Amino acid sequence: MAGSRRPPTADRVAPQGPVYQAGTLSGNPLATAAGLATLSLLDADAYRHLDGLARDLCGGLQAAFDRAGAPATVQRAGNLFSVFMTADPVGDYEAARGQDTAAYARFFQAMLDRGVYLPPSAFEAWFVSIVHTGAEVDRVLTAAAEAAEVASTARQASTE
Repeated sequence: MAGSRRPPTADRVAPQGPVYQAGTLSGNPLATAAGLATLSLLDADAYRHLDGLARDLCGGLQAAFDRAGAPATVQRAGNLFSVFMTADPVGDYEAARGQDTAAYARFFQAMLDRGVYLPPSAFEAWFVSIVHTGAEVDRVLTAAAEAAEVASTARQASTE
């Protein structure tokens, strides 16, 4: 019946809704041109800033998971990093598939509840931005300390 279909809304898209959409610039030519223009403006200082933010964020995330007793491995290459909910190093897709994706979902939701938006999939990379500062890193790490506890407590309850 025409007109009976619910119109698409932003609340249907992850992280709020069930529809997962991702893609680097999603094939949009204008977004691609803007991305290339931005990259051309970055200099060595910008990359040092990004790498430092990522280093501090990754170290703090790993410490939060360790304090909470939540098996997690934070892996980083420069300013690109990922959180895997496993105590084992992840060197390939098979190892990534072995992580506890339900624990990542709990961590993700706990972070979202604290106002921090993460990649909704346990298989996605995280990124920092040139406009981020130490204050944003501190905010994420404060939320992560609490969210790691939530993920760890839920994991421990499910194994008892």
